[in-house]
Amino acid sequence: MIVIPAIDLKEGKCVRLEQGLMDKDTVFNDNPGAQARAWQDQGAELLHIVDLDGAFAGQPKNKEAIESILKAITIPAQLGGGIRDLATIEAYLSLGLSRVIIGTAAQRNPELVREACAKFPGRIVVGIDAKNGMVAVQGWAEVTDITAVELARKFEDFGVSAIIYTDIARDGMLMGPNLEATKGLAESVSIPIIASGGVSSLKDIENLMAIESSGISGVITGKAVYTGAIKLSEAIALTKGRA
Repeated sequence: MIVIPAIDLKEGKCVRLEQGLMDKDTVFNDNPGAQARAWQDQGAELLHIVDLDGAFAGQPKNKEAIESILKAITIPAQLGGGIRDLATIEAYLSLGLSRVIIGTAAQRNPELVREACAKFPGRIVVGIDAKNGMVAVQGWAEVTDITAVELARKFEDFGVSAIIYTDIARDGMLMGPNLEATKGLAESVSIPIIASGGVSSLKDIENLMAIESSGISGVITGKAVYTGAIKLSEAIALTKGRA
């Protein structure tokens, strides 16, 4: 299981939201490239980027900041937020991103995921965000009537590289991840699951490691590494057995 630091972009700056609310944001760095390089220097093997403005607008909104991040690092990076069609996927991958994350469009148009996986094998990740187990879309502004497990099963044979599962109620709240829901989802599909939302301590990382065998390949952490609640290098050392 790898530890993946997050950079959430709003108006070109690195921010963290509470429970996905755009008006509850904290700016942690106004230089995304410098922040990305800092995570790489601390041992990150993969960077997770979210275009928050894009997620709400349904189209890319932070291209300049994304380009600055990619210029600053040599490790792979994945990005989600506002990706709704093959043209956007192709444009992002051509910038140098290793993988793109399809979220809202995965729920509304599963065929896009199938087509993207066929055209860009190994480079498509699905983002499933849930509130009380139900999938939320449009930057978490809309909760649907489909469960996270039901949606994940739709992609079982598509060739998806991973599913990022975020519990919205815990995101940015430092409450600890939803272990039960994450484990349940991982056991329901053969696709690797990346846990996201609520990680607040090294103990949370240990708890996820304890259920890693259910199919959890990584954990995304944002607010905890920004505030210093977790030191990224220590979290990475823990997952590699060096802590």
